[in-house]
Amino acid sequence: MQTLNLPKGNFRFKRVGEKHQVFDDLRKKFVALTPEEWVRQHFIHYLLQFKKYPPGLVAVEMLVKVNGLKQRADIVAHNRQGKPVVVVECKAPSVAITKQVFDQAARYNMQLDVRYLIVTNGLQHFCARLTGVNGSYQLEKEIPDFSSLNF
Repeated sequence: MQTLNLPKGNFRFKRVGEKHQVFDDLRKKFVALTPEEWVRQHFIHYLLQFKKYPPGLVAVEMLVKVNGLKQRADIVAHNRQGKPVVVVECKAPSVAITKQVFDQAARYNMQLDVRYLIVTNGLQHFCARLTGVNGSYQLEKEIPDFSSLNF
């Protein structure tokens, strides 16, 4: 797999036939090792180890209904009160981060009402703080630490 612009994690792998899998510590199971999953696992590691998000407050592939359709948000972090506060949309490194990718994460927010939207392809990461005024947002220079999410 491609080297990413994220800290390296200590991941467990296994091979099933011709397919490779990686162990997801949050879901407690092996999952298919796709380029997008590679990014997701690295970003989860980054949130837990470097930004100090508690594992029990981070959901992976969380079901979100958008306009009556069932979709899955890649990563959703909650504050200590259980309110979703961050949604992360992960893409494969080969996928450019465009307005469409950001809009996908923003659609999840129609249901979740989070404070931060993050999009990443493992090479580039963009974090927007939602201001709550007509869907406007402000790009942040850094991903928020967990300690800043308790509002």
